[in-house]
Amino acid sequence: MNRVLIFFSFFFAATSLFGQSNVSELRLKVTDPAGLGVESSVELVSEANQFRRTLATDEAGNLIAKRLPFGVYRIEISQPGFAPFSELLELRSAIPIQHQVKLSLAAVNTLVVVGDRATLIDPHRTGTINRIGSDAIENRPSSLPGRSLVDLVNSQPGWLYEGNAVLHPRGSEYQTQFVVDGVPLTDNRSPSFGPEIEADDVQSMSVYTANFPAEYGRKMGGVVEVTTAKDTREGFHGEAVADGGSFSTAEGYVLAQYRWGENTLGVSGDGAETDRYLNPPVVQDYTNRGTTSDFAARYERDLTPRDRLAFSVRREASRFEVPNEQVQEEAGQRQDRDNAETMGTLSYQHVFSAKVLGDLRVMVRDDADRLWSNPLAKPIVAAQDRSFQEQYVKASLAVHQGSQEWKAGVEADFTSLHEQFKDAITDPTQFDPGTPSAFNFFGRGRDLEQSAFVQDLMVRGPWTVSAGVRWDHYQLLVNQNAVSPRLGVGRYWRGVDLVLHASYDRVFQTPAFENILLSSSPQVLVLNPNVLRLPVLPSHGNYYEAGFTKGFFGKMKLDANAFRRSVDNYADDDLLLDTGVNFPIAFRKAEIYGAEAKLDLPRWRRLSGFAAYSYMVGSAYLPVTGGLFLGDDATQALSQVTGRFWDSQDQRNTVRNRFRCELSPRLWAAFGAEYGSGLPVEFDGTEQEAIAEYGRKIVGRVDLARGRVRPSLSVNASTGANLWKSDRVVMRLEGDVQNLNDRLNVLDFAGLFSGTAVGPPRSFAVRLQTEF
Repeated sequence: MNRVLIFFSFFFAATSLFGQSNVSELRLKVTDPAGLGVESSVELVSEANQFRRTLATDEAGNLIAKRLPFGVYRIEISQPGFAPFSELLELRSAIPIQHQVKLSLAAVNTLVVVGDRATLIDPHRTGTINRIGSDAIENRPSSLPGRSLVDLVNSQPGWLYEGNAVLHPRGSEYQTQFVVDGVPLTDNRSPSFGPEIEADDVQSMSVYTANFPAEYGRKMGGVVEVTTAKDTREGFHGEAVADGGSFSTAEGYVLAQYRWGENTLGVSGDGAETDRYLNPPVVQDYTNRGTTSDFAARYERDLTPRDRLAFSVRREASRFEVPNEQVQEEAGQRQDRDNAETMGTLSYQHVFSAKVLGDLRVMVRDDADRLWSNPLAKPIVAAQDRSFQEQYVKASLAVHQGSQEWKAGVEADFTSLHEQFKDAITDPTQFDPGTPSAFNFFGRGRDLEQSAFVQDLMVRGPWTVSAGVRWDHYQLLVNQNAVSPRLGVGRYWRGVDLVLHASYDRVFQTPAFENILLSSSPQVLVLNPNVLRLPVLPSHGNYYEAGFTKGFFGKMKLDANAFRRSVDNYADDDLLLDTGVNFPIAFRKAEIYGAEAKLDLPRWRRLSGFAAYSYMVGSAYLPVTGGLFLGDDATQALSQVTGRFWDSQDQRNTVRNRFRCELSPRLWAAFGAEYGSGLPVEFDGTEQEAIAEYGRKIVGRVDLARGRVRPSLSVNASTGANLWKSDRVVMRLEGDVQNLNDRLNVLDFAGLFSGTAVGPPRSFAVRLQTEF
């Protein structure tokens, strides 16, 4: 510990305590030539951030635009009787930016012509970050319930689904965190593990896979910053969405917001049901019904021009069936799961001066997950009831000085874990002799995690440097500390519209705590005479990336990068006795490398869209260093002390694209496709055994000799129309067709939930959205 304190003392002295933040706030004042406030229309555009919004000043000419991602913005102001005004403004500080604009009378031409070209590229980029703005969220293709948010993330290069919409960034397993309104959620947020935050409730997202700010830790495969709070106009307004389609899917969403004076109150609710909640293991889609619900409320008040207080509560729930294989369906098996989460947050911001901002965030939440089976389940009747209660607090201080923006802070997380699991064997032939016919486990644990960080964003002419360091303490099954430096460098050439960047991240990743108490308990020794049980240790990794961003014709940009990740105690997951209950495991190390490219076309006449390509190679290395293995699995793990195998997310080539064309001012059409070269296969049986279990069609989509799932391809199409548009009401209708080519796409084989997952066949959805 003394060495950690010495390190921090040295770092603070060496860097003069500079750091960075992630979002900014613009406080705009619009006046006439005499200095009196003018009520006017203000358009803010940043193509690099996928941000385009029209706002309005109040009668005094004031406008506060909150939660703006860092970048260059075009500000265009118009008001009858005054000359139009346009300028560029760079926002690069967490501290509110005060900016005043004095309009000229219409008789005087003071217009400065500034196009969106100047906002297409962020000149101070030092790593990979993909922005998903409100336009992309509003015009997204329809998703099955529970997937709208993760589908948006999965559309970005470097991200991959395995099984049931479990996100894997650059080969990482369960190392994704969602930072919702500044609060990190580090548990698994896929449909099979927990309820989602509905995408309609989100204003914007920032997706990181490299050059992570030092304030983020614990789960570092990828970070998704989510902003749910939406800027509001005075008075009452809101949004209503209804959609439905294939698989008896129906969903509704309602948002109501009211702003009066310095107060803003928003309430939203969402409910959905479908007959295809998870990706089933067989074509027939047995037992796959699911329902979801979501309620959220947020209150925000500007106590003074320097103080802002906000409260929010959210309640989410999902209930769904676990899809059966052929044998399980014939036996009459029925397994159900449900998830419920209740979360409350408090945030307080204080502006100490024009250069100093303080921020405090507190979160409490309760999460519960249950599994139960009927007596006909094969080969085991399983029941699980696990939950956790989490208390989180974070305090930070941001300081802007000249061309530098620094941020320092501390955070603490306290989580109480509760796990209960029991089973009864219904098919003894599937288990080793001596395995007890029934097992019952109950455990409690306390996860304690604390951290401190300091980070810097420094701009010197065309050069930008982001630097930071983080200290973490983790205590659950083991007690460890780690220091993680982060560094990114970027160089901008204005003449050729080019940014070169390179970054290094040292990461400390804590194990997934789903069923970690069960997998580490001595009680599991009674399950089998042959057991390997090792504590799952945190992972330590070194991430490297180099790349560039290049603008073309002021209309499109190309992002390309190459990366390499080296991770010790590489985290993965395994199943317990074919119950559908997974638990964390770890291997000695993993080496992952690849390249990515994304071509963005924000707006060129009537066309917009993107095309993305990812190449990745991932290898994990034996021996096993953590987790629970029973019977033959334990024997194999003990005997294999060296060796290499392909990472379960080792899909070499992934291509995604979607382009949208404005056919007329009211009508548009979009087309897209997704291709995957196929994941590795781990199946020890014969082809005939596979056919008996999964069916001939699915096995035909697997190359067992090569050990790979055959390539997948899904072609998608959408069309939409603006049915009504006025000053107060906008109504849009959208229709989507997924997998237009109706291809049988096997996502993975021998994976989670009975060994495989099949993508949806051709399906359709219709979505009606009304803003008022």
